[in-house]
Amino acid sequence: MKKILQYLSLKVIGFRKKQSALTSTQFEAEVKKVNVEITHLCRDSFLIAIGVLSAGFGLKGFLLPNMFIDGGVMGISLTIAELTKIPLSFLIVAVNLPFLIIGISTIGKQFAIKSSVAIIVLAFVVHFIPFPIITNDKLLIAVFGGFFLGLGIGLAIRGGAVIDGTEVLAVFVSKKSFLTIGDVIMILNIIIFGFAAYVFTIEISLYAMLTYLAASKTVDFVVSGLEEYLGVTIISEKNEEIRLAIIEQLGRGCTIYTGKRGKSMQDTEIVYTLITRLEIAKLQTEIDKIDKDAFIVMHSIKDAKGGMIKKRPLK
Repeated sequence: MKKILQYLSLKVIGFRKKQSALTSTQFEAEVKKVNVEITHLCRDSFLIAIGVLSAGFGLKGFLLPNMFIDGGVMGISLTIAELTKIPLSFLIVAVNLPFLIIGISTIGKQFAIKSSVAIIVLAFVVHFIPFPIITNDKLLIAVFGGFFLGLGIGLAIRGGAVIDGTEVLAVFVSKKSFLTIGDVIMILNIIIFGFAAYVFTIEISLYAMLTYLAASKTVDFVVSGLEEYLGVTIISEKNEEIRLAIIEQLGRGCTIYTGKRGKSMQDTEIVYTLITRLEIAKLQTEIDKIDKDAFIVMHSIKDAKGGMIKKRPLK
């Protein structure tokens, strides 16, 4: 695997070298960056693939055969599928398409491309793979259908993509209004569950709430972040390069403050920034390119306003 990465790196670097002359030091730096990019791409692709299979199993093995629905964009797709008999595989792509377009400006092109591929693959999985129907018990369907769907969504987010555009919509609306991300998700789900109670039955709506609760808690557990924003503290000898990467590559603001190392009492500069859950993978990639030994601490933030959070789109 290591030899394959080295081969691919040299091919990419060879192409870049043709575009501009590189010194030996710059060449080594480029090799390091490309190695990190390829390694992270392989890891992200694996997480997304497992996530898509898990979500497909949750949909085909539990929810779809028993006319159960979920919250969010996936809930909209399931509801339309039950009412119109349009194939769910088609609706997964069609309903998520507007949110993918929003994601280009809100999150970034790379995120939108990854998410598009993940959603298309999920549609193929749902349409072509014959998952077995696991149970007819309603409680088990709601809990484990939500669990496997949430596991899939969470793994996709860990891979830097989404297979449900709810959070993309929430981030976009929160930037344009006074509502927080949590408010937007809550309002959307109230509409979905209310519509389900009116069109289907109150019982189905209640089970849908249980399914959504299982899915959302699983997503939170997999992503390791219970809130929408994460505060990230980074301590590294290469703090200036990391600061520039946060500003230029992620389009985020950051704060630099001076501290002392506990053992040596040596002065050091500490980088602090705020990101969303969807940006964890990209931030880790950028830091690894610069300093793999950087000390990173992440903690949950309920919400944030002002500064570059609302003024600049995520990249």
